[in-house]
Amino acid sequence: MSATITIPARVTATEATLELLQTLRKKHGPLMFFQSGGCCDGSAPMCYARGDFQVGDADVYLGDLDGEPFYIGSEQFEYWKHTQLIIDVVNGNGGMFSLDNGSGRRFLTRSRLFSDEEYNELAKLPQLLGPQGGA
Repeated sequence: MSATITIPARVTATEATLELLQTLRKKHGPLMFFQSGGCCDGSAPMCYARGDFQVGDADVYLGDLDGEPFYIGSEQFEYWKHTQLIIDVVNGNGGMFSLDNGSGRRFLTRSRLFSDEEYNELAKLPQLLGPQGGA
């Protein structure tokens, strides 16, 4: 008898993230996230009012954080496809264009490697490209 593998979410949020999301949603309405690569602001998850950031056809939809869509650049996804992104909040200033900027808290991406079994199950699923989740 083989063990059943639960397919994990590609992106999750800590309680602190969910609390900050509630605060930002009250102020800005529906939100969305984009995780790109690079340095400086580009390495932090950026939070935008939904519709304020244009998602490209090659960007990858990872899932939702409390109903808010989360995307990653396709090149960055290739580097991180073996990991679960855990969006957390720490003290500090957010990215210049991210809605967490000025709140005294900022979003931070943590990660954990998927087990071989988890990754094999995820690899069977279609990769969702382009605008998904209403962004």
